[in-house]
This record gives sequence, C-alpha cells and structure tokens, in this order.
Amino acid sequence: MFDCRFDLADADSGGRRYLEGHIPGAAYLHLNIDLSGHVEPGRSGRHPLPGRATFEALLTAHGVTDETQVVAYDDMGGMFAARLWWMVRWAGHRAVAVLDGGYQAWLEREGTHTSSDSTSAPPVPPPMSMRQVREHVEAGTRMLLDARASDRFRGENETIDPVAGHIAGALSAPFQGNLGEDGRFLEPVALRRRFNALLGDGGGKSVVCYCGSGVTATHNVLAMVHAGMPEPALYPGSWSEWITDPGNPTAT
Repeated sequence: MFDCRFDLADADSGGRRYLEGHIPGAAYLHLNIDLSGHVEPGRSGRHPLPGRATFEALLTAHGVTDETQVVAYDDMGGMFAARLWWMVRWAGHRAVAVLDGGYQAWLEREGTHTSSDSTSAPPVPPPMSMRQVREHVEAGTRMLLDARASDRFRGENETIDPVAGHIAGALSAPFQGNLGEDGRFLEPVALRRRFNALLGDGGGKSVVCYCGSGVTATHNVLAMVHAGMPEPALYPGSWSEWITDPGNPTAT
C-alpha cells in the first residue's frame, strides 16, 4: 500500500495527513521527492519523471517483488495515485491498482481502523565521496566522527591499513561507546548525551561518519538515529580510501 496524498498548493500537507492517519502498513510517497525527477527550469515541466532505475530501486526498497500486489491511494479521486499506478507499470510491474474512492472510502468502511505509525523513514543522506569529504575538511563545514578504536584513531596501533592516523579534524567516537555493559544500545537520552558531548560547539554542523572501511561507521549512524538526532551522512570509502591519495590531510 502506498499513500500518495498531496496538495499542489502545500507540498507538505500530504505527509502531515499521512502522519495523522493512514491505512495500516501503507508507506508514504511524496510527489515532488519520490515520484518526480530533477526539475530543470526552462527545460522540464514541474514534475519530470525520475530515472527509471532510481524508481525501480525505490520500489525494491519498499519490499516490492514480482509477486507483490501494489495498491496506491490518495484523497483526490486518484489524481495522484494514478501517477504511481502509471509509473509502476512503466517500471515493468503489472500488479498495481488504485484504491477506488481513496482514503475516504477506507474510512467509510465499517470497522476499518487506521494507523498513525510511520513506516516511511526520512530520506537517508546520500553517501559522501572522497572529494566531498575533502571539500568539507578544507572548509570546516562538517563534523567527522571516526568509529574506530581510539588507539587506531591516534595512529598508535594500526594493524590493518598501511597508514596510521585519522582524517584531519575528525573526532574519535569508537562505536563501542554506543553500547552498555549488557551489549545492548544505550537508551536514547544517554546516546544523545554522548554525541552532544563529542560534538560540543560543533553540534550545529552536519555530521559525517567514517571508520576503516565504512562498516562500523554505520553503527554510529544507527545510534544517532536511535537517539533522535539528525541522521549523519556516511563516508563509505572511509580511512582505507582516504589514504590512497597522499594529498589528503591526515593527523595523529
């Protein structure tokens, strides 16, 4: 089930209505973000199609397989649900329908219930390239958190990569610090306290997480999200990619 409610005069109203109530299990798709591509003023219309591969990946991320029956709905007589219906078929998936009568029809069904839990998470920040990270390091516009053990961060015990140290300007944030003695994640309030202490005065800047090869860095990403903090970006290349360019600034 996909909730496609939208208002051309208020692009965020559909998402607000979705959070207030939706068909249980439905995920929200935003017309401007999920069902449209990049707008080129003077060259494209207001809602050009996204790349087909991009849209196919979106469907896959929501669990759509060859056996899935997709149902789209809105509250405007199918005005926006039909867009998804067409696009799903355009992507080569034929088992798709529009809910006749939309959300209003669902509410009018005797005994029908709704849900206010969100099954559609905020967009994940795109992964950062080495060039992007270098630009932020040089400009000081992002905070970098290194998830490796503190001794590796300091360059004292590097047994994996050929160069020891860390990205210049980064802060040490070993991922193990996200866990309690029982091996479970700390409570959100404790995690917020941890990361706020690490970020200090730089807490207002966006965060980039990295480690040795882009694996344990995701632990810090998860911890920050669990703590209710803005999701940081991931530098998947991490230290092992960073050191392939001798010109990249490092420190110990």
